Amino acid sequence: MRLATYAKNASARTGLVLSNGSVLDLVGAAEGKDASLVASMSVIIEHERQALDLIADLAASNRGDHCQAIEDTTFLPPLPVPNSIRDFSNFELHCKQALQASMRMRAASHADPAAELARLEASGAYALPPIWYERPYYFKGNRMTCSGHGSMIKWPNFSTTMDYELEFAAVIGRGGVNISESDAPAHIFGYTIYNDFSARDEQVRDQQFRMGPAKGKDFDTGNAMGPWIVTRDELPDPDNLAMECRINGKVQGQGRSSGMQFTFAQCVAFVSRDETLYPGDVFGSGTCGNGCGFETGRYLEPGDVIELEVEGIGVLRNTIGPRP
Repeated sequence: MRLATYAKNASARTGLVLSNGSVLDLVGAAEGKDASLVASMSVIIEHERQALDLIADLAASNRGDHCQAIEDTTFLPPLPVPNSIRDFSNFELHCKQALQASMRMRAASHADPAAELARLEASGAYALPPIWYERPYYFKGNRMTCSGHGSMIKWPNFSTTMDYELEFAAVIGRGGVNISESDAPAHIFGYTIYNDFSARDEQVRDQQFRMGPAKGKDFDTGNAMGPWIVTRDELPDPDNLAMECRINGKVQGQGRSSGMQFTFAQCVAFVSRDETLYPGDVFGSGTCGNGCGFETGRYLEPGDVIELEVEGIGVLRNTIGPRP
């Protein structure tokens, strides 16, 4: 199933995206049944089995009522306020290329950039540490700053260099603690595309203190997700999906989810060690290699249309707003 949250009559509604290119209003279609099970995406996720059974019944009995065309739909983030966001650093190619770019950017501010770059390279401070290969690292994002498919991304006042990140994400459905890797897939409700927008110049400053991206990631609308959540049964092999990013229709980078150092199952097992996971927690895959301007050199400009496409999920499209 492809499950969306969209705007209708100034409120958020849950919808089922049908194969004929329309969106079924789940609350409207459930009139006379237990509509409370589809009142929000959070409720659907929390009551996964019962809610999905009801949605399957609504789809089977649908005769075109309570439907609207996808092109007439204003999508919101599929899970408007996640329970939490953990974004992993999971693609070796991206990590290595991003460290090189960060080193070059830092060296460029010195009087002798070439000499400073040579010094930084010799220091080893920008090498990928061996422990990265041993455990999945992540930072926690701001769950209150999500935006949806088709929305405009605000350019933060404090940044001059805006960037995109080609990712997808797993949405936790069934909570738990000390979840084994073999059991972890059953705890995933589904998957969505994730564009972890970055104020790249600010992030480079932030990370000189080595405590994470801080304001480089924290600004309104910066966590774009969508266009919908694909339930796990429709994406049986999330570890080998084609991924692509485009700016104004031009391909900027391509990769596969097989480039992840750790699978989502391994990430779930790692995070849940003596820490309870809850329905609605979101795990970002990390940026695919060649999946951002920091690697390719093509940063975002006002008015750019950035598209992320992930096989089996769809396309997440956003427009970059004007500079303040």
